[in-house]
Amino acid sequence: MADDNMANSQETCDRSSCEGCASAGNCDQSPQSFIEQLNAYSNIKKVIGVASGKGGVGKSFVTGSLASEMARQGYKVGILDADITGPSIPKMYGIHGPAVAKEEGILPIPAKDGTKIMSINLLVQDEEAPVIWRGPVLAGTVKQFWTEVYWGELDYLFVDMPPGTGDVPLTVFQSIPLDGVVIVTSPQDLVELIVKKCVNMAQMMNIPVIGLIENYSYLVCPDCGKKINIFGESRIDEVASQIGTQVLARLPMSPQYAKAADEGSFESLNVEGLEKAAKAVKES
Repeated sequence: MADDNMANSQETCDRSSCEGCASAGNCDQSPQSFIEQLNAYSNIKKVIGVASGKGGVGKSFVTGSLASEMARQGYKVGILDADITGPSIPKMYGIHGPAVAKEEGILPIPAKDGTKIMSINLLVQDEEAPVIWRGPVLAGTVKQFWTEVYWGELDYLFVDMPPGTGDVPLTVFQSIPLDGVVIVTSPQDLVELIVKKCVNMAQMMNIPVIGLIENYSYLVCPDCGKKINIFGESRIDEVASQIGTQVLARLPMSPQYAKAADEGSFESLNVEGLEKAAKAVKES
């Protein structure tokens, strides 16, 4: 009877990972998959998450920079804006809704460089109205961006994730088949704790960490060209070594970057220093 009960409990295993399970290694059942089916009329070769352990580190900027870099290299690119309560991608690219739907699904709106974008701000009537939804509704919306949006043929889909390790990041990790995640941080004292939380979450969800990108790494003096470390000396190399990953880029603070984002002309930017990151994304 005890064996029968154990077998029954294994058959109904609802874990998404064997991490921390008391029966790990002694169970013949695979963890339950929560992966959602991609829109039936779409084909996406690689899906890359862009995540951070906290807000305010320029995660959307990095997402857009990577997407624009891959588009410049001739790839078909899309951005899924999973930051439902703080969407910024449409503003950066100067696009507005409403998005329309046809038989194949909801149509993402293309930026000037052809990057296909889907965001909650392209579906609501008032872009400035706050999205005051609870976690399950937010998570359900992200799933719909994967299952009901007609992405068509894409080489790369970048998922701009909200900060932290809450409902929506968990939904992205569990429901969308990510090929890897790029973690964004800044050179501040809390960097080690912030990065490790995000890395640990990715590892628990069996998502490969492609590497780290340090944003706001330095400011270049417009007069003498000297690099100024606004937030102090970086510890990104030390942290990357501790967690066994690589530093993909160190991106500067620049008034030009902020101006392009504010004016909705982000696709015109050529953010320097992303060569290694683009190569790592291709190899993920």
